Amino acid sequence: MKLTVVGGGSTYTPELIDGFARLRDTLPVEELVLVDPAADRLELVGGLARRIFARQGHGGRVVTTSDLDAAVDGADAVLLQLRVGGQAARQQDETWPLECGCVGQETTGAGGLAKALRTVPVVLDIAERVRRANPDAWIIDFTNPVGIVTRALLQAGHRAVGLCNVAIGLQRKFAGLLGVTPADVHLDHVGLNHLTWETAVRLGGPEGEDVLPRLLAEHGDAVAADLRLPRPLLDRLGVVPSYYLRYYYAHDEVVDELRTKPSRAAEVAEMERQLLEMYGDPALDEKPALLARRGGAYYSEAAVDLAAALLGGAGSPYQVVNTYNRGTLPFLPDDAVIEVPAAVGGKGAAPLPVAEVDPLYAGLMAHVTAYEDLALDAALRGGRDRVFRALLAHPLVGQYAYAEQLTDRLIAHNREHLAWT
Repeated sequence: MKLTVVGGGSTYTPELIDGFARLRDTLPVEELVLVDPAADRLELVGGLARRIFARQGHGGRVVTTSDLDAAVDGADAVLLQLRVGGQAARQQDETWPLECGCVGQETTGAGGLAKALRTVPVVLDIAERVRRANPDAWIIDFTNPVGIVTRALLQAGHRAVGLCNVAIGLQRKFAGLLGVTPADVHLDHVGLNHLTWETAVRLGGPEGEDVLPRLLAEHGDAVAADLRLPRPLLDRLGVVPSYYLRYYYAHDEVVDELRTKPSRAAEVAEMERQLLEMYGDPALDEKPALLARRGGAYYSEAAVDLAAALLGGAGSPYQVVNTYNRGTLPFLPDDAVIEVPAAVGGKGAAPLPVAEVDPLYAGLMAHVTAYEDLALDAALRGGRDRVFRALLAHPLVGQYAYAEQLTDRLIAHNREHLAWT
């Protein structure tokens, strides 16, 4: 089995390598190819990857290259974890929206649109090269904004599934609070990528007992603290929203915070500097503890599980993924990309039935889906007016004066990445 990681020079990658090494019985990788244009980073990450494999007794071969076509040739699955423009572009995404009084964040709002515009054309080019190399290969997208990128891939006819670590992170958190194993916890997880709610927490499987009321009653303070939302709000909702919902439920509060502290991009850039220095130590043969603060916790386990299921291995048959709606949520178009539990196998991901969704959540999902339609149109066809329409449609923008200002700033800060400017 050959797997390729595009963006293999990312500081995330040792998390992924650790999962491949530990879970080799689930996903028996014989050749792992890390491809990245940043040769200096790739050398450091690749060296650590080989040492992790060796320490854990994994017999697979780790190859590093900057040649994308060679990297994907014959690959059974290709994992995408790239960042067009690097941390410098992320820093801009988190900064200029604040000038207009809007949330500055890399996956949602105006910053998320900028990231989509930079990313979608690059990902589609990669996907075409994967298809030429092996039309049966699966593409697993971890590149944000996952919902928009996955929809672009599916719309272009690629064998693709989107993946996010929010659900698996909450599953692990809830299992710890409840004193059970993660395998015992099944989430009724519904929404769009980075716009999701846990409407039930079931023990033993999709039809198991819903212990969410008990979880909130006994551990509501801990859950609320993690989400940085008030405990009374969780009690009133009776569900657990994704921590990304704070950008919607406490928008002005978040904007005030972001204006008075260093950006997340600056924090990550410093962590990356430290991590790369650690990766260069020839004695290091495991992922360092600092990596847990970098983000992407449990990404490796989710990625291994998904790849194994898609490739006919021992992966779990039910997983939370991003895929076409196909009537699962009747208030959204069939070709909307939703994030829900799905049955995963060699033919892809098929969403499981979802209980009727409260209008409080369905309305926001529909609103953001309309934005994503316009965002993808702007990413594929370009043009100032399409960017403006997408921003005007976004619930975190929504006013024409803001949309005008944000459009000008987005284009100014991303001109080198937008072919149509």
